[in-house]
Amino acid sequence: MTPENREFEIVVWGASGFTGRLTAEYLLAQYGVAKEIRWAIGGRNQGKLQTVREELVRETGVEASSIPIVVGDSGDEAFLSELATRTAVVCTTVGPYAKYGSRLVEACAKNGTSYCDLTGEVHWMQRMIEAHQDEARSSGARIVFNCGFDCIPSDLGAFFMQREMKLRHGIPCSRLQLRVKGFSGTASGGTIASMLSMLEEAGKDPQVGRAMKEPYSLNPKDVRTGPDAAEPLAPHYDSDFGQWTAPFIMAGINTKVVRRSNALLDYAYGKDFRYDEAMLMGPGPTGFAKAASTSIGSAAMMAAMSIGPLRRALSGRLPQPGDGPTLAQREAGYFDLLLRGTGRDGQILRGRVRGDRDPGYGSTSKMLAESAVCLAKDTLGVGGGIWTPASALGEALLARLPKAGVRFQIEEEGAASTAAASR
Repeated sequence: MTPENREFEIVVWGASGFTGRLTAEYLLAQYGVAKEIRWAIGGRNQGKLQTVREELVRETGVEASSIPIVVGDSGDEAFLSELATRTAVVCTTVGPYAKYGSRLVEACAKNGTSYCDLTGEVHWMQRMIEAHQDEARSSGARIVFNCGFDCIPSDLGAFFMQREMKLRHGIPCSRLQLRVKGFSGTASGGTIASMLSMLEEAGKDPQVGRAMKEPYSLNPKDVRTGPDAAEPLAPHYDSDFGQWTAPFIMAGINTKVVRRSNALLDYAYGKDFRYDEAMLMGPGPTGFAKAASTSIGSAAMMAAMSIGPLRRALSGRLPQPGDGPTLAQREAGYFDLLLRGTGRDGQILRGRVRGDRDPGYGSTSKMLAESAVCLAKDTLGVGGGIWTPASALGEALLARLPKAGVRFQIEEEGAASTAAASR
């Protein structure tokens, strides 16, 4: 059965988890039940999913009792194959993906089913690309990882800046810098679990550590070189922004995805394209002190987490998968990212990406939901394969994200005016 004729257009897999429920809540509030989209919620436990459906009614005020429920086990290959043949898109929040996602990706790749998730597990993505790229291309399955805070603001931000530089100057940005101006929100328990899983595997398998460190590890195998080095770990004074910077914890994932997008887009950004990310800490001695303390703290935490007994001792004190902030905390959260693009002849373009909810939960769930809708409903210029958000969804997702409270803007050099991302 072709994807357009399947029972569902989207199944939210893992809907009884915290982020899965938020994703379902957004779909219900924006698209209703069986109106614009035929969708269902899925997971292991019928009772929990029924409770989620009841909660969705209270949260949104929209009648949700007719939302179908799909029950099964993510370890059951027969069930996953059946799931993949019932829906055009699987939208999954069940991580760590290296533990729970491989068989689902395999089922989608075999059955021509599109897929989107929230993974930031570089080593697992590399494995999935190597194992299932050819099969996904043949079946027509469009597999899109990284559809949350990692890595849509970075990946679509780079795509947007390249588009705007070409429109204004006829050339791409040969260098692009992303700087975190500010954000408010807690790290997702699922993200933390994924990071701990990566560190655990890195201790057992040196190839995992290499995938995490090498700047082009997600590129196609024959093009894993380029001008960028590994992300710096020390404080740095950034004269382009006039502030001290510290490492951004998501940079190790985001930068690799942006570079993969460039390769998948046939090097539309250029083969000499350079990209980096960091957090702005402020100018002068105070900025340096903040940058130094943040850098040292991040390095110390990573070092501690790399040691098995310490990792196990600390992990219990960190946010857990399934936990999350209150509605008030999510609504008070935000993120604000600055972008600076440089053309080969010195042209400068400044941009901004902002989200209206905490990045780890509120904005992430909305970005994931719109990515799934994009895969299900929009005409995209790609066939089957394992893609990035920018290379698969590009313009279509840029047009959808303002609805999700994520906006991309151009801020002209030295000017106060801004231009909206969508035209």
